[in-house]
Amino acid sequence: MRRRFLIRAALAALPLFAAAGAVLVPGVARADAVEQLRAFVHDVKTGRAAFTQVVTSTDGAKRKTSSGEFEFMRPNRFRFEYRKPFEQLIVADGSKVWIYDADLNQVSSRRIGQALGSTPAALLAGGSLDADFDLGDQPDEGGLSWVLATPKAKDGPFKAMRIGFKGAVPVVVEIVDSFGQRSRLTFSGFESNPALDAARFEYHPPAGADVVEQ
Repeated sequence: MRRRFLIRAALAALPLFAAAGAVLVPGVARADAVEQLRAFVHDVKTGRAAFTQVVTSTDGAKRKTSSGEFEFMRPNRFRFEYRKPFEQLIVADGSKVWIYDADLNQVSSRRIGQALGSTPAALLAGGSLDADFDLGDQPDEGGLSWVLATPKAKDGPFKAMRIGFKGAVPVVVEIVDSFGQRSRLTFSGFESNPALDAARFEYHPPAGADVVEQ
């Protein structure tokens, strides 16, 4: 249960990490957070960064922390690796999303449209920002400037996401899912439009792994 819960939060968070690239694109002047997101969708085709993720239960009593790295290549390719507290891998290869649990030696896969649906991860895969989300700048809070993205589909897996910027650098992403659980992510070392090897987004299940097609 813990593993699946963290993975759901990871899929929701992927494009928000990628939003960091919008402020790093050459030629993009300082703008409000909404325009930075739009610039990202238009200009950033590849990216990578490190992340730390803290997931909090609805009552605020339980916290789960994980960390790792991610990479993406539009359209429909990303690689999301958990390093701590346990190793897991999520790879979208352009047609399927693969999830590998090293401890269980188990792989599950789904068609990319089924796996992403209306989640925020669909943006990373190549979704439409303004078609799928209502966007708005938020008041400054905690020394950060914020943008709020609310899905237009009201029956999806999450309610809202916020991105906090400090100066020209986005430092915090917050997601509230449909159950009221919160995921807070901080990231570092984001690289916008690096040269990535397409082979990084291929996936072949390890020998002997239990493979489940969903």
